[in-house]
Amino acid sequence: MTHQQFMASPANRARYWARSFYGWPRFSATRPNAAHVALAELEQRGWISGLITQNVDRLHSAAGSRNVLELHGTSHEVVCLGCGRRTARADMQRALADLNPAAAAHLATLLTRPADPAAEREQALRVGTSRDNIRVAASASSSGVAAGSQSGAAASGPATAGPAGSTVVPLQRPDGDVELVDAGRGFTVPPCGNCGGVLKPDVVFFGDNIPQERKDRASQLASSCDALVVVGSSVMVYSAFRLVEEAKRAGARLVMVNVGPTRADKLADAKVEARAGEVLTRLARHPQLLLPKIN
Repeated sequence: MTHQQFMASPANRARYWARSFYGWPRFSATRPNAAHVALAELEQRGWISGLITQNVDRLHSAAGSRNVLELHGTSHEVVCLGCGRRTARADMQRALADLNPAAAAHLATLLTRPADPAAEREQALRVGTSRDNIRVAASASSSGVAAGSQSGAAASGPATAGPAGSTVVPLQRPDGDVELVDAGRGFTVPPCGNCGGVLKPDVVFFGDNIPQERKDRASQLASSCDALVVVGSSVMVYSAFRLVEEAKRAGARLVMVNVGPTRADKLADAKVEARAGEVLTRLARHPQLLLPKIN
C-alpha cells in the first residue's frame, strides 16, 4: 500500500491494519538468521562501524548489532501522524484484538496450524525478490516494502474464510502483513490515545519520504567508510543506490553480495554471487577477523 492510499480513506487504513493484524504474530516471532548473527559478531570485534538496513523487521538488533540505521523504519513501532507519539506495535496488536474479537478468535485458530518448513525454506531463498504477482484469491493488494527486504512465501493449504467475509490467503509479506480478500470490512482501528489522530506503522511506504535526519545519518556513514559491503540487495531503490554512489565518490571500496544482478554491479570492486548467510558466516570466521580490530 502506498502512503497516498493509506491516507486516502479510513477503509484503506482498516484494510492495511486487518492484514497487519493477521501477519503480526508470526512476523514478530521471526528470529535472526546466520547473516544477522555474523554481522553482529563482526561489529562487536570492530570490523563494522555501522549497519544500514532496508528491512523493517529489526532482526539485526535482535542478533546483537548496535549501530543500526533502519533506513525505511520499523514495523515494530507505530507513530501517530497527528502528534508524533510512538507506541510499540505489540500494544497496537492488543488494541486491535480488543476491538475486533471475531478476528482475534479466528487468528487464534490459524495460529494452531503447524508451520510449513518447505515454505519457510523457500522464503529464505527468495531474499530480494518480489512475490506481488502471486494470486491465491481473486483480488490482491500491494505492500509498501522496498527492494532488498525479505519477501514472504505462500504457506501450504487453501485460503481460509475469516470474519466479516474476509479470506485469509497464506502469503506473508516482508513488513509482516498477509493478503486478505475484502480486508478491513468491519475491522475497527483505534485512533491515537493521545490526540485522536491517525496511527501508521513507522515504516516508509512507497510515496513516503525518508526523514531528513535519517538520510543525513546514512549519508555520513556511507561517505566516511573505507569499504561498503552491500548484502542481499539489488539496490534498485534510489535511496539505497544513492548511498552506494556517495561511498564510491568518497573513495570507499564496494563489495556486492547478492544472488542475481544489482543496480551497482558496474561500480563494484568485487561481487560474490552466493547466499548471504554462507558468505557472512565464512567471513566472520576468517582468521584475520576473529580478533578485535586495532585502530
